[in-house]
Amino acid sequence: MSDKRKTALITGSGRNIGRAMAHDLAKDGFNIIVNGSSSREPCDRVADEVRALGVDPEVMMCNIGDKSELAAMGEAALKRFGSVDVIVNNVAIRPISPFLEVDEDEWNRVFDINLNAPVRLARMFLPGMIDAGWGRIVNFTGMNAMRGHANRPHVSTSKHAVLGLTRSLAVEFGQYGITINCISPGPIKSERDDPDFEAYIAKTIGSNPTRRQGTAAEVSAAMRMLVSDGGAYINGQMIQVNGGAAL
Repeated sequence: MSDKRKTALITGSGRNIGRAMAHDLAKDGFNIIVNGSSSREPCDRVADEVRALGVDPEVMMCNIGDKSELAAMGEAALKRFGSVDVIVNNVAIRPISPFLEVDEDEWNRVFDINLNAPVRLARMFLPGMIDAGWGRIVNFTGMNAMRGHANRPHVSTSKHAVLGLTRSLAVEFGQYGITINCISPGPIKSERDDPDFEAYIAKTIGSNPTRRQGTAAEVSAAMRMLVSDGGAYINGQMIQVNGGAAL
């Protein structure tokens, strides 16, 4: 890494795993772009927290599923910092709908957020990473990329596609000092606006070898390793952080 402070964009970094990753990358000396889509207050709070760690944060609110909003955020990020050296594609949506009831709008919305946003961000910032000879992209898949899930066909399909995207870009851009990997978290303790989440945890935790939920810090530790110089030879991989739920 050069002497210039590098910048990390973490989508969905106002709480939970995104917040933990913002803290960890700030501790490693990265400027942080804190991103949210609806509530600015938690994003501002995270920005204050990472500023206290001695780095330069910027809050950029954006619906990443909206192509024009995402493009505007990308332009603002380059204007503010000159480059984005790390992309962490943390945001995803997971609506529950039986396959025969999923309309085209819902299907497209899931793909715009879960898959097309990572594609568009990569296209925005890979040229700068190539010029710098260094870059990191960390995508998120989750258990939806490990197995099929009834009533979430669009989520499972989009997350399988994220894994395919990760592997393809890893092959194409590894020669430039850029690594592209993904993390597959299992059940993680978090604040969620999802009434079905507790039922999901109760159903799955008994079959997990660790008999517990993971933490945001444990997921962030995997991301931190992939972004570090020590992780420079890890490329095109899916790192499972799920307590052994999928073996």
